[in-house]
Amino acid sequence: MHDKILILDFGSQVTQLIARRVREAHVYCEIHPNDVSDAFVREFAPKAIILSGSHASTYEAEDLRAPQAVWDLGVPVLGICYGMQTMAAQLGGAVEGGKTREFGYAEVRAHGHTKLLAGIQDFATAEGHGMLKVWMSHGDKVTALPPGFKLMASTPSCPIAGMADEARGYYAVQFHPEVTHTVQGRALLERFVLQIAGARPDWVMRDHVEEAVARIREQVGDEEVILGLSGGVDSSVAAALIHRAIGEQLTCVFVDHGLLRLNEGDMVMDMFAGKLHARVIRVDASELFLRELAGVADPEAKRKIIGRLFVDVFKAEAAKLKAGTGGHKGASFLAQGTIYPDVIESGGAKTKKATTIKSHHNVGGLPEQLGLKLLEPLRDLFKDEVRELGVALGLPHEMVYRHPFPGPGLGVRILGEVKKEYADLLRRADAIFIEELRNFRDEASGKTWYDLTSQAFTVFLPVKSVGVMGDGRTYDYVVALRAVQTSDFMTADWAELPYALLKKVSGRIINEVRGINRVTYDVSSKPPATIEWE
Repeated sequence: MHDKILILDFGSQVTQLIARRVREAHVYCEIHPNDVSDAFVREFAPKAIILSGSHASTYEAEDLRAPQAVWDLGVPVLGICYGMQTMAAQLGGAVEGGKTREFGYAEVRAHGHTKLLAGIQDFATAEGHGMLKVWMSHGDKVTALPPGFKLMASTPSCPIAGMADEARGYYAVQFHPEVTHTVQGRALLERFVLQIAGARPDWVMRDHVEEAVARIREQVGDEEVILGLSGGVDSSVAAALIHRAIGEQLTCVFVDHGLLRLNEGDMVMDMFAGKLHARVIRVDASELFLRELAGVADPEAKRKIIGRLFVDVFKAEAAKLKAGTGGHKGASFLAQGTIYPDVIESGGAKTKKATTIKSHHNVGGLPEQLGLKLLEPLRDLFKDEVRELGVALGLPHEMVYRHPFPGPGLGVRILGEVKKEYADLLRRADAIFIEELRNFRDEASGKTWYDLTSQAFTVFLPVKSVGVMGDGRTYDYVVALRAVQTSDFMTADWAELPYALLKKVSGRIINEVRGINRVTYDVSSKPPATIEWE
């Protein structure tokens, strides 16, 4: 059994970042709503508990409290932002609304030489005070320490920016150590989980393979499994892991909707059927998808049509497999590449205050319609862990670290109506862009521009422009290049690609893709723009 950290979510937008930082320290953790029962907290048996931030005020939200078991369990507790305020409120301190809201960069002075901050600083003042460069986001503040606590950190506008009761292992900070803007945030969280909580750093993807394989074998037994293989990272890693566990008991269904990238269908088949020797049924449904999309220009309508048709085609194949064909006795499990953020976003507290509730395409729905049990071997993992697991399973680095690709594929990268002609032009232009991103290296870092961007792609614009090629006039289509850099995909900056790279890409597309005579570069950040155009 792994040591576990329990993270209680009070509704912060960055709670997932706390979990990612803890996992990066190779310690297993889970996020649960703040209103779980005392019995749940006891049965979870955490080595330590972390209380997240929130949009709420402690004096307004009387029900937004940590369960009493948090304080009765005798394990270390770390409060972050609102987590600090509820710790103060619940243990006998005082919290008040601040006259000035503190949002953004701040410099915090450390006090008291606590175990949490000892030796951790960004710089020292002339008087020798240790200082931290942090990110603040709060309106309220703790105005009186609870009995037994001492001051751990302060800023001029927030005299109690950190507090500690070291006898009980309780620590709290008003700033956010989980965000990258807090320079020593990772060091602080690692100090808490590894040294103060004493959790074993044994959550390692290389070792997780055998653990996950054993769990799949135990769950599936001698039954058969169907998996919808999209060629994306999550479904590919799920397929490789399940295949490692049960071999020919797995059948993958690969629905080719005609809106994939250049040669993508062949690459998926080569990897899974060719190299892994998995059983893959490839369904070429491109004509069906293009026929249904004819004349449809609205982005949401396109998404709905593509999603509905994908489910229809997959259900038809799954029904054949469930019935048993080709010597197979019939499948009883549907496997999905659901990952931990999907699970968190689809869950939530009973009070509906802890997280924003939203449905997710990977959670629920299909298993009930097909009458199949659900197998989700990646549901405990974050995306970066899924990638690490994929490499540990022997999948190629370039497949596992590919940029995200939308489920509707090129259907939402062709603005307006989707036509085969447009898809063919876009596929070739996009392949040139990606190839050159992989070829160009940044001199300072030595990395390719593909690795330096988080997502890059080409968009087909349904307009024509006048051009000159040779001695003749052209009247052809326009494409836009899009490349962004982001750590969380919630916000993103457009990538400042070198002019030489853009020049090479533009020249190749215009010369090699007959039908395109103009290339533009999108310099919009998110917000206000989105990453995808539709």
